[in-house]
Amino acid sequence: MGARRPGAAPGGMGLRPRPADTPVPIEEENRRAIARRAGPPTSTTARKGVLPPKKPTLVPSDRRREGRIDLAAAIEGDDDRGRSLASVRRARERERRQAELARLRSGGERVVRDVIIPETITIQELANRMAARTGEVVKVLFRMGVMATATQSIDADTAELVATEFGHRIRRVAESDVEMGLEGDADTEEQLLPRPPVVTIMGHVDHGKTSLLDALRKTDVAGREAGGITQHIGAYMIETEAGDKITFIDTPGHEAFTAMRARGASVTDIVVLVVAADDGVMPQTVEAINHAKAAKVPMIVAVNKIDKQGVNLDRVRNELLQHEVVVESLGGDVQEIQVSATKGTNLDKLLEAIVLQAEVLDLKANPDRSAEGVVIESKLDKGRGPVATVLIQRGLLQQGEIVVAGAEWGRVRAMLDDKGDNIRDAEPSQPVEILGLSGVPAAGETLVAVEDEARAREVSEFRQRKLREKAAAAISAGRGTLNDMLARIQAGDQKEVAVVVKADVQGSAEALGVTLNKLSREEVRVRVLHSAVGQITESDIQLAKASDAVVVAFNVRATTQAREMANRDGVEIRYYSIIYEVSDDIEKLVKGKLAPIQREKFLGYATILQVFEVKRLGNIAGCRVTEGVVRRGAGVRLLRDNVVIHQGTLSTLRRFKDDAKEVTNGYECGMSFHNYNDIRVGDIIECYEVETIAPE
Repeated sequence: MGARRPGAAPGGMGLRPRPADTPVPIEEENRRAIARRAGPPTSTTARKGVLPPKKPTLVPSDRRREGRIDLAAAIEGDDDRGRSLASVRRARERERRQAELARLRSGGERVVRDVIIPETITIQELANRMAARTGEVVKVLFRMGVMATATQSIDADTAELVATEFGHRIRRVAESDVEMGLEGDADTEEQLLPRPPVVTIMGHVDHGKTSLLDALRKTDVAGREAGGITQHIGAYMIETEAGDKITFIDTPGHEAFTAMRARGASVTDIVVLVVAADDGVMPQTVEAINHAKAAKVPMIVAVNKIDKQGVNLDRVRNELLQHEVVVESLGGDVQEIQVSATKGTNLDKLLEAIVLQAEVLDLKANPDRSAEGVVIESKLDKGRGPVATVLIQRGLLQQGEIVVAGAEWGRVRAMLDDKGDNIRDAEPSQPVEILGLSGVPAAGETLVAVEDEARAREVSEFRQRKLREKAAAAISAGRGTLNDMLARIQAGDQKEVAVVVKADVQGSAEALGVTLNKLSREEVRVRVLHSAVGQITESDIQLAKASDAVVVAFNVRATTQAREMANRDGVEIRYYSIIYEVSDDIEKLVKGKLAPIQREKFLGYATILQVFEVKRLGNIAGCRVTEGVVRRGAGVRLLRDNVVIHQGTLSTLRRFKDDAKEVTNGYECGMSFHNYNDIRVGDIIECYEVETIAPE
């Protein structure tokens, strides 16, 4: 090969020189780079001076080359560009960590925060409050000897140590602080305005409480109650002819609903005590009087059923007097109104007495504030979800507000009055049904309107956590230690009737729990595993199956899936609509698990007159029966100086030389004890039998 001509391309063969100022085309530049990389040509074509075919354009135009690299530069070995993208990322991350660690060690530019630490906190939440990575918090805990993941909780002391390690300021708070300020400040006298009275109707079962309220509302509530007795609390507002508004709360009279009646007395201003003129004061009447006295509210006595023949009003007054209820006719301060719910007699006088008592009380509330109230009743409606009957006590509750009711919260999607009409807001002393809660709140819980969802959710989670802890503690206390439980099982004392209760409303579920707990005996305990509102679901059946429990359905039904599962797994579902039937049936189950009662029956006495020693039989007592009879195989006690020194069975009973089944009073016989020979003249033998009877 000859020498390269001036101006020829370095790797080309037989190319013409180009002027020095003429720019080299991109294609040729690429071709030269490839030739330099490939070295001297070895192919036959190259030796003949023929170049390989042109490659496609590999480098874009000059305007698009800025910030890019061409193929020649890549081939010439740009080491920085030769590393993979993942390698570059790892290097940059390593540099960033080293710089951050150096900054932390030097203490420069550190952001010190006020970290609020509750009683327990998750590692993830602690990291968020410190604006740190969860992994860094986990590493600090690891160095402290604590192995934990991001979702686990640590106590306040450990969290304080971690926050101190990061250099932050700590502020410890109690977990219950989330409820601080929830109910707002007290109202001043200038803010208070008159409000309607809240009247609770109380009395014995079937004394006409609901019928009296029906007559006042001109409705028929009693006809819709199972068995003709009220099993729910109803809240209603009526308006008198004079334009005065009165809120009535109707409570059940059956003894199982004591808790509901007590709750009714706690939210009321006036108690109307209904006493039937023909029955007089009954046990639940006395209970209602005690509730009214405990609540320190004035009482009005409504003597009902005065249209019946042969009623004695003086007897009713004297019976009330025995319980320190002195009516006005006897010189007291308690108003007495004689009414007839069926005839509508003197109902206007009863309303006048209530209005007069309300004027004396001077009832007021502040309507211009956040709403507060109390849950009178709650239930799970199939079409509407959780529904709570709420009595507003102060403030104005508006549709769309966020409320917290016990352990539940939600936005008020709709409000209905006692007639079922939709309303936009509710004033003090007004009963309303609200929809939109996350669950069914317990009856008697307070309802408070809050500013936002975050506050409502925080309070609700705190209360639910407390309820879970309380339930777990109760279960642990009921079970005792494992050794105690094993000892009870071995002794045969661990017997119980497990029950799962589902009811239509919260008050009925509570009343059923009270009734069932009263059925517990010393040997057999009735345990309510679960009590809730709503229809029976598959989870209820699974719980009943695992615990061998009976499902009590009060005014509710099981879903199709739950019913099929119950049939398949052999779980018994019992449907009821009257509480008396629940009590009777569960009591039969308790009696069925009771062990038969062993009762001792006295047979007779015998006195030892002489003792005979027989080699093969041991000592034989020659006796005379002094009372009753003695029988072979019966139990015996040996008394010496009126002290029992042996208790066993009679193995031999003979009359002369013949065996006898029994020997009666006045006759002599020979007796011997099973495996016992220490008998003396003058000892007394008591003979008895043990009989088994069914439990009552």
